[in-house]
Amino acid sequence: MSAKPLLSVVIPSYNYAGVLPRAVESVLAQATPEVELWVVDDGSTDGTPAVFAALSQRYGDAFQGVRQANAGPSAARNNGVQLAQGRYVLLLDADDELAPGVLPDLCARLRQQPDVGLWLAGHVAVQPDGRERGHPANTVPGEPLRRLKDYLLDKKIALSHGACVFQRELLLERPYPEHLRHSEDIPVFAYCLTQGEVEVLDLMLARIHKHPGSLRHNAEAARKVGLDLVDEVFRKLPAALQSLKSAYRAQRCLSLFRTCLLAGDRDSARNYYCEALGADWRVLFKLSYSRKALRLWLGR
Repeated sequence: MSAKPLLSVVIPSYNYAGVLPRAVESVLAQATPEVELWVVDDGSTDGTPAVFAALSQRYGDAFQGVRQANAGPSAARNNGVQLAQGRYVLLLDADDELAPGVLPDLCARLRQQPDVGLWLAGHVAVQPDGRERGHPANTVPGEPLRRLKDYLLDKKIALSHGACVFQRELLLERPYPEHLRHSEDIPVFAYCLTQGEVEVLDLMLARIHKHPGSLRHNAEAARKVGLDLVDEVFRKLPAALQSLKSAYRAQRCLSLFRTCLLAGDRDSARNYYCEALGADWRVLFKLSYSRKALRLWLGR
């Protein structure tokens, strides 16, 4: 391995002893000398230490694993980014895997355009029943304000760990917010998407395994984060992008309105809908939400 790798793959892991070897193998089976791997165990309570020992014995110095006291996925990712030596960082969740044979092509593109801040790629979604579906990367506008709007408001740009590559300096400028335990990736994606050149890769970079128990589907976690997410997303964005904050706050309120409604918390649902109206009265024209709100106020 060279003293300064081009690409660092960072895998944060918490209680994923059963699938962590798959993620590690997907990297090291195709890693070139310009790729390094770091695995950060976030205080797992399962058999992860034994898995670390087995992986270290199998791969030697190519497997670099560290353990930390449990502090959440943001802290694990930030720790991995600090340890990384590559110009670029690929963050891969422990329950996912890289697609076979993609690293040589990826590194070739990174070498050709070293000043790109964020690379977006496609991924293959793997359902629990084994069904697979490819999701190519979305096109990205050139203007940062338009990019942010497409990502946060219009949902025209989809980003996910494993299917994008960051310039490490951007992740050092905008670390993952460690006080958030849900949606903590959104502020980082928003920042990196608007800070420099973004390129799209015509390849499926990762196989992302879907499972209903993942934190992204945890409604209670979303409610705990609440509207703090809005301030965190815009906290490090420049003044030219702050014009979207009210619209994003309204959208976040509507999302929490729906979450609370599904959870049976009718009082909180009412409050969030009123907050959405206060942030942007145009939410009245989002008829699917307006109908739900009308039924809520009528007691139906």
